[in-house]
Amino acid sequence: MRASFQLKTIVATLGLLGAAVTSQAYAQNIKFAMVIPTTGPLTQYGDMVKEGVSTAVEQINAAGGINGKKIEVTTVDDACEPKQGPVAANRVVNSKIGYMIGPVCSGAAIAAAPIYDNEAVVVVTPSATSPALTEGKNFHYIFRTIGRDDQQGPSAAKFIIEKAKPTKVAVLHDKQSYGQGIASSVRDQLQKAKVNVALFEGINAGDSDYSAIITKLKSAGVDFVYYGGYHPEMGLLLRQASEQGLKVRMMGPEGVGNPEVNAIAGNAVEGMLVTLPADFSTNPKNAAIVKAFQDKKRNPSGAFQLTAYAATQAIAESIKAVGDDPKKVADHLHKATINTVIGPVSWNKQGDLNAFDFQIFQWHKDGSKTPATK
Repeated sequence: MRASFQLKTIVATLGLLGAAVTSQAYAQNIKFAMVIPTTGPLTQYGDMVKEGVSTAVEQINAAGGINGKKIEVTTVDDACEPKQGPVAANRVVNSKIGYMIGPVCSGAAIAAAPIYDNEAVVVVTPSATSPALTEGKNFHYIFRTIGRDDQQGPSAAKFIIEKAKPTKVAVLHDKQSYGQGIASSVRDQLQKAKVNVALFEGINAGDSDYSAIITKLKSAGVDFVYYGGYHPEMGLLLRQASEQGLKVRMMGPEGVGNPEVNAIAGNAVEGMLVTLPADFSTNPKNAAIVKAFQDKKRNPSGAFQLTAYAATQAIAESIKAVGDDPKKVADHLHKATINTVIGPVSWNKQGDLNAFDFQIFQWHKDGSKTPATK
C-alpha cells in the first residue's frame, strides 16, 4: 500500500512538473489573432491575408521571434459579415489575445472596432478601406496598412478623367459600407471634374441576374462603368454585359481584383480596370521575402498578401520596441515610423496611414495584370 502511495505521489509530481513546463513553454509565445473570412463568398480575400500573415510569422519566428518569444496565431472566422464582426471580436477578447491582424472586410471591421478598442486589442487591418472605420471615432487601438477609399477613389477618378476620357459614366455599387463608400468617392471626383455621371445606383450583392441594370446602362448610353464592390458581382456584370451586347469599359476597386473573377466573367474580364495597392513584390528589396512566399507556393503579388505581411511586421516591431503590452504598442504605433515590406509606414492620430500608393492595373483573361496606361 505504501509503494502504491509513493507511485501515486511520483505520478502526481510528474504531472505538476509537466503542467509547469507546458505553462512555461506557453508563456514564451505571444498570441496574435487573425480575423478573416474562412466561410462565405469572400474566402479568397481571407486566403490572401493568411498567406501574408503566415509568411511573416514564419520569418519572424525563424529569426528568433520577438525578444526571444515566438508568435502563436489563432484564426477566427467572421465570414466578412457585419453581424459576425462583433462575434469574432468577442472570441478574440475572451481568448485574451492582445494583437490582431484583420478584419478583412470594411463592414465587419466597422461593426467590431468598438469592441477591440474598448478591450485594448491592437488591430491592424491590411484590407479594410472604408473611411468610416476610423473617421471621427477617436479609437486608440485601430490601425491599417492599406489606404482609405477616399485615397483610392481619387486615384480611380484621376485615371478615368485623364486616361480613359469617357463621355458618359455610370457608377454602381453593392449598397454596402465598402462598395458604396468608394463608389461615392469616385462619383464625387468625377462630378467635380464635370464628367457626365449619368447613373449612380446600387445593386443587390448576391443576386445572379443583373439584366435590369444592364438594360438601364444601355438605355443611358454610357461608355464607362465604375463598380464599387467585390468580385462575384463584378464578374457577373462583365459577363452579362457582354452577353447582352453592352460594350463598355468597366473598372472596380481592389475588391474585384481576385483571380476568381476570371472564372465568373470568362473572356469578358479581359481589359477590366482595377485599383490595387502597388505591386510591392516587384521591389528588389523584397526579393528574399518574395522567395519565402514562392517556396511555400504562395502568391506575393495579390492585393493583400504584402499589406498583411506589413501588418504583422508593424505589431512585431512595436512589441520588440516597447514590450508585450497592447497599450504601449498602440502608443508606439501612433508615433513610430516602421520599415515594412510595403515601405516605411506611419500613422496619423486616427490610425490611418499618412501615405499609401494605389495604382491602376488592367486585368487579363489569363489572370495576370499589367499597369494600365489608357
